[in-house]
Amino acid sequence: MFMHNKNLMYTVRVSEPNPQLASLMLEQFGGPQGELAAAMRYFQQGLADEDPGRKDLLIDIATEELSHLEIIGSIVAMLTKGVKGKLAEASEETADLYATITQGSGSHTLSLLYGGGPALVNSSGQLWNAGYIDSIGDPTCDLRSNIAAESRAKIVYERLINITTDPGVKDALGFLMTREVAHQKSFEKALYSIENNFPPGKLPAMPEYADKYYNMSQGEGDSRGPWNQGEQWEYVTLNPADGPVNGGDGNPSVKLAAKELKAINAVAARTQSNPASDPTTGADLGAGPGAGKTTKSKTKA
Repeated sequence: MFMHNKNLMYTVRVSEPNPQLASLMLEQFGGPQGELAAAMRYFQQGLADEDPGRKDLLIDIATEELSHLEIIGSIVAMLTKGVKGKLAEASEETADLYATITQGSGSHTLSLLYGGGPALVNSSGQLWNAGYIDSIGDPTCDLRSNIAAESRAKIVYERLINITTDPGVKDALGFLMTREVAHQKSFEKALYSIENNFPPGKLPAMPEYADKYYNMSQGEGDSRGPWNQGEQWEYVTLNPADGPVNGGDGNPSVKLAAKELKAINAVAARTQSNPASDPTTGADLGAGPGAGKTTKSKTKA
């Protein structure tokens, strides 16, 4: 059972309306790093997790993210409160009202389509979608993804803080940013409380490849560091003339039944190209200045 407390989790005081800033704040309302995406990600994981401790953690943080969504939505609503009334009641001359709602960014879209209220879109107007939820059902994978998500959300909050001079908005965003830090720490503790948390899943890595670093880029700029040198790594430089790392000729193969092989050969014969031909194409017939070299039409004298 969810119960809504009518008080915000954190008191927000906005100094003055600012529709342009409101449209940018939508990034954390309906964007991929926003609070709704976070809440849905952690709810989904928590409902399916078999570990009672992680389940409690995930549901707690998911619920807090909904509280954060309410804070961001309230900020957007307060920043657009002035234009909302003007637009609804046509209380300004046309030219002045037009100037009010087109101050920049997506403020006109926010005003016209959503009446100044918070919308489940990002700062560019892209609709929120469930594709932002990247859970895969393995706790060691999902917790790592959650850590990254909290890190990205913190960076977005930092950027939003840097573009506003409103002290009340800065204060609220600072609280939300700080909670991303706290959540990251909780998720890291949960991840490392799983003793065997790497590699993800049950199957072990193939030992003949698990410790190799393949240098696959040609030319200057090869760099060495803890990611590819030391006792942990075998550094292997691959060249174009080298064969597959597991031997063989590098050609894919599949075993087919005689009937399947006959059908495939028939398709190959029917669709075979003639490398000796030089057909006149539609591009040739319609070629004009700027087309580059084309095959001359064989129908012209």
